Amino acid sequence: MSEPSEKTANQNGSCLCGAVNVNVESLDKKLGVCHCSMCRKWGGGPFLAVDCGSAVTFEDEQSVSVFDSSMWAERGFCNKCGTHLFYRVKQTNQHIMPAGLFGDALELTMDHQIFIDEKPDYYCFSNETQNMTGAEAFAAFAPPE
Repeated sequence: MSEPSEKTANQNGSCLCGAVNVNVESLDKKLGVCHCSMCRKWGGGPFLAVDCGSAVTFEDEQSVSVFDSSMWAERGFCNKCGTHLFYRVKQTNQHIMPAGLFGDALELTMDHQIFIDEKPDYYCFSNETQNMTGAEAFAAFAPPE
């Protein structure tokens, strides 16, 4: 018997108003949580996201606005309704996307949290996960300079 796949193929999602539809060729079933101050400011709370790789296409790209949030990454959103669409690593075109874009049918497992050292005390997840500080996350994931 084969192991269950850690990725889901060909997923479609959309923003709140439906102006932006997205298709991803591969979506990681491991949900991550980012507690960094930028993600919390961006969305009002932790960023619950899935890695969708670089094979991501958007319908109606004119409705997608991009904010250059750091030297290595940018954030995209629908310029009609404001829905957060992605955190994209510039060097690799890797898209980290809000899990909520893809509906409730995905079987995801929260398995990691990053910037745990920036998480405020006013919320807590009970899931057992791998936890990484900001320094550990940069060491593991930041593209080389």
